[in-house]
Parts: sequence; structure tokens; C-alpha cells
Amino acid sequence: MVLSDEDIKKFQALYKNELGKEINQQDAYEKGIKLLRLMSVVYKPMTEKEYKQIQKHRADTLPLLQKHLKEIDR
Repeated sequence: MVLSDEDIKKFQALYKNELGKEINQQDAYEKGIKLLRLMSVVYKPMTEKEYKQIQKHRADTLPLLQKHLKEIDR
């Protein structure tokens, strides 16, 4: 993986905005590469079939959850 100079500058700006710290170009490159590696391991796009299964599961379990919450409130 490679980060362009523009990517590194954007990462430095994000880092400063989010954490309030400035980092040099080398640190930004290293942290950016680590973040990209982590995302490539963790993130897996869903297939349409998986999405439909999850939506069905949510629809099936929502009434049960709502019933449970009403019972708790009593």
C-alpha cells in the first residue's frame, strides 16, 4: 500500500482535528498505512443476500424487543 503526499496531508489534518496533535509526514504515513491495513482486515462488504438476511432478522426480532422493553417499563 502506498499513500500519496496528498493523502498524507489529509491524514495529518484529520489527525490534528480529531486528536489536537500535529504529526510529521513520516508518522502520518506510518499511522495511515496501519489504519489502511486494519480496515482491510476488519472491513468486509456485505452481499445483497447477507443484507436481506439481516433486514429480515431485524424485522422478525423488533416486535420481541419492543414487547420486552414495555415489560421492563412496567
